[in-house]
Amino acid sequence: MARSLGLNHINLSVSDIARSEKFYLDAFGLEVRFREGPDMVFVGSRGGHDLVTLCRAAAGAPIGDGGVSHFGFRAVREEFDEMVDQVERAGGKLLRRGQHSEREPFAYFSDPDGYTIELGA
Repeated sequence: MARSLGLNHINLSVSDIARSEKFYLDAFGLEVRFREGPDMVFVGSRGGHDLVTLCRAAAGAPIGDGGVSHFGFRAVREEFDEMVDQVERAGGKLLRRGQHSEREPFAYFSDPDGYTIELGA
């Protein structure tokens, strides 16, 4: 059986490239990997292989969750509360916070375009 090497990227249609880029860099400490013209920027975690592609939405195209339930980032457990605050300062709206189990805290946020993001530790 052929196996996947893991999630490569998620492509998000966004309304404002600069605003979304700033949000993901400030909220999750991602870095710009490269750009493809003025309408697409690829960001990812430092030292990781993951990518979030921020792509300017075509006129009238849906943005926000549009069928995507959510996607998630993992925080260092000792920095979880700090990252929750960091995401809120960056403009994320806290939707819900709790624990999946005694050792699995989570927080759900919406980004500036309405995508739901889970932060876990």
